[in-house]
Amino acid sequence: MNRDTAPPRQPAPLAGGTGRPAHPRVPLRLLLVLGPLSAFGPLSMDLYLPALPEIARDLHSGDAAAQLTMSACMVGLAVGQLVAGALSDRFGRRKPVLVGVALFAVLSVGCALAPSMPVLIGLRFLQGLAGSAGIVVARAVVRDLYDGAAAARVFSLLMLVLGAAPVLAPVLGGQLVRFVPWPGLFLALAVVGVALLAAAAAGLPETLPPQRRHAGGMGATLRAFGPVLADRRFVGYAAVNSLSFAAMFTYIGQGAFVLQGRYGVSPQQYSAVFAVNAAGIVLAGRAGAVLVGRVPPVRLVLAGIGTAAVAAVVMFGAVASGGLPVLLGGLFVVVACTGLVGPNATALALARHGARAGTASSVLGLCQFLVGAVVAPLSSLGGASATTMTATMAAVLIVGVGVLVPMLRTRRVTT
Repeated sequence: MNRDTAPPRQPAPLAGGTGRPAHPRVPLRLLLVLGPLSAFGPLSMDLYLPALPEIARDLHSGDAAAQLTMSACMVGLAVGQLVAGALSDRFGRRKPVLVGVALFAVLSVGCALAPSMPVLIGLRFLQGLAGSAGIVVARAVVRDLYDGAAAARVFSLLMLVLGAAPVLAPVLGGQLVRFVPWPGLFLALAVVGVALLAAAAAGLPETLPPQRRHAGGMGATLRAFGPVLADRRFVGYAAVNSLSFAAMFTYIGQGAFVLQGRYGVSPQQYSAVFAVNAAGIVLAGRAGAVLVGRVPPVRLVLAGIGTAAVAAVVMFGAVASGGLPVLLGGLFVVVACTGLVGPNATALALARHGARAGTASSVLGLCQFLVGAVVAPLSSLGGASATTMTATMAAVLIVGVGVLVPMLRTRRVTT
């Protein structure tokens, strides 16, 4: 049997449907492929963040227009996941991701050559569409192979790999802008795309055999979304996950302007701050991988989003006095908590949808990136500031807690 038709051996199959914690041995080779594929969001956005003010000046645009390049990419990542997820359920996991990664590399070169802000915004949207395949397929592959607490643990392990992207990307971007103009950052993304294409072609197995694929035309593909959207449990966890990431996207969108503009942080210092914050994701992801066998995933979600909400409220109260240390500490906590909320909320949302993992994963991604794409620019319409950034983060996290708490009261806690 070849790579395109044979699912890999599942190293630690679950006792199906038991909901008991499991600690599967995950092949390192698979993690090293799925981690970077799932990191297309950070790779697409974080590398060029230190250059956002330079892009705005060079293309004769304001801060809000520069942030639209990030929002356009997020919208592309969101919408593209709907298509990529449905296609992966119908044609298998490998083909959609290989095509998507190849297009991502080509479009990255186009972004480097963009002559104006509107053209760059349009290309960033297309770049997001192409990169979405890696994100949705990575989640679907995990759901193909694992379930319940085991899936939560694998997602937490992926967060360790995923965390390397936001740690390294802004640091690399901050160093690159010292020697090359901003188009060089997009050329670097093209190189990353080519490397990921080679890694996926060599190391990503086909985990959805033909007999499990959804046949039929577009009507059947669209009907597959019905059971997912009708699952109130899925919708609830998707909302919590999206609101947690919306807080981080707000920081990503405004952080460069706030820290460099108000507090005089240099691009290199900003990239270091961003790297420290992203390292918190790695630490929280590791903690989640250890705790998920002992603590129900839903409790980890509550701990993560509750802690982040408290930190955001403290930040909001501190910015009036101009306290940079409190702001930096709060940002670290909020960003780190996404490493606890994301993997566990994802596993809980996908738990009932093994037969349509690609479709469910695409809806989860749509919610996550679309909410972030809307919240981040709306919060900075009057200009990026520490007050609007922290107020927005606090608001979305409090809403997230408000969505999750009723679910704990009305639903039996399961893993």
